[in-house]
Amino acid sequence: HQKATLTSKKNLIHMDGKNETSQQMHSIKKSNVAANESDDTPAAPRVRKHLDNAAVKNILEKIKIIVQKKQKRGNDAGRASRKRKLENNDNLAAKKEETMLETSNQSIPTDLSHIPQKSLVDIEMELVYTDEEDISFEFAEPVASTSTGSAPCGSEKENALRAPNDSTLPQIDKQLQTTLQEASTCYREENYTAAAEQFSTALELCSKGAAIDNPSESSPEDISSIASFIETKLVTCYLKLKKPDDALNHSHRSIILNSAYFRNHLRQAAVFRCLERYSEAARSAMIADYMYWLTGGTEQRTSKLIKVYWQAMIEEAITTEVSFSVMYTPFGTEVKANEIKKIEDMFAKKHPDYVEHVYTDPHGLHILPQTTKWPSLPPQQYLLTLGFRNKHIGKILERWSNKKLPIFSERKAPFCPLTKAEIITYWDNTGKKIIPVIDFIRSSKLTDTFCACSSGIEKLHYASFLGRLGRAKEQSQMINQAMAELATLPYLQDISQQDAQLLQSLMADAMDTLEGRRSDKRRVWNKIQKV
Repeated sequence: HQKATLTSKKNLIHMDGKNETSQQMHSIKKSNVAANESDDTPAAPRVRKHLDNAAVKNILEKIKIIVQKKQKRGNDAGRASRKRKLENNDNLAAKKEETMLETSNQSIPTDLSHIPQKSLVDIEMELVYTDEEDISFEFAEPVASTSTGSAPCGSEKENALRAPNDSTLPQIDKQLQTTLQEASTCYREENYTAAAEQFSTALELCSKGAAIDNPSESSPEDISSIASFIETKLVTCYLKLKKPDDALNHSHRSIILNSAYFRNHLRQAAVFRCLERYSEAARSAMIADYMYWLTGGTEQRTSKLIKVYWQAMIEEAITTEVSFSVMYTPFGTEVKANEIKKIEDMFAKKHPDYVEHVYTDPHGLHILPQTTKWPSLPPQQYLLTLGFRNKHIGKILERWSNKKLPIFSERKAPFCPLTKAEIITYWDNTGKKIIPVIDFIRSSKLTDTFCACSSGIEKLHYASFLGRLGRAKEQSQMINQAMAELATLPYLQDISQQDAQLLQSLMADAMDTLEGRRSDKRRVWNKIQKV
């Protein structure tokens, strides 16, 4: 049956659903999902002071730095754009219409392309599993590496993980450097268990202060970037060991510690893919693509590979979902209510099995990899229309999408705590059915229109719910995921002073929750829910 459609006023373009190839891919991927339930090592408290310093206490200053970098990048892109416009004197309106027609006729495939499993594996080998020797510092200017030069993967370099003598980048502690070199040797020898043990030891050294040769000359952000480098190494080790569940928290923490590095987001996407959480993988790949451009990436091949990965994850999310279907409609200006009605009528004709409840995401701003080209053209924006087999779930999602600060539960009496039996009933009947839809909506939506922190708040509510269900490990993973989302937020959109203070409070309370401090009822996100 048809699972997704992209429409325009002039053309109707179908994205057809499941076929034999996608089912084979699904079975192959399912075999990679690990059932290992062991605790992540090292635990979050081991890097507590780095999180406190870089991601919590200095979040306001960090936002200022990010804004400056975004403005500089935006100005550079603006200058390039103006130069192109001078070279091409076509009428702007005609050019816009031409772009829309190109979107409708060429840029979007007529069918789901079902990107082969081998292509995804090749992309991961090139961009995810590469044995990096360079530490990416979040606020290095200009972007530079800490090694003495580039070298192919698998090369032995005595001065790896070290800044050149004339570099302003910090010098890595010698003991830590030795440990990291031993870990990299194990990784190259495909002894991933030993490599994970060595990287865990390196992270322990880092948490004890053995990160920089001269700590007095380093900043908390520098230490965080080094810790992030180690966390992301642990991600690749656990993925190689086919333990994506063990890799998950490490992927989140690598982003919390250094949100600017695009590979951290792409590795998070790879973890989600192995866990068959395709919508979340798509969002991580989308952010990776944006961050690659924002931080100065210029290699078109790299950006293209990330977009292919993003596209594959969206397609996989569509073909594996059975409870709802979707339709994207490109638009250039504000869409009126009568036009939305026509779009939803068109959806009903094309997807008759999903008409128990149909609604269009009122906030737009969805983007797709096929028509996103940072920064040469503004991304084509789409309306997302969703149709459901279950009317109750559809109505809940429509109410959720219209809230300024969405909360996970739909309690009629928020001041009355739910009993354990009520929580289980709510989860079985509603909770586990709305989460996949929320994740899919965000797979093509880079920013939030209302409160900038709404995505993080929703995940923290979800984490509290998991805690009430007694699912402690999943609660920890969701809190870390929320913190990664919040830490990345200043790069994705402009942050007001009020949002920055809320962001800081959310991050601090999330860390306290991970460490078991204070009652969950006193958290910022629960106070917001009561209001």
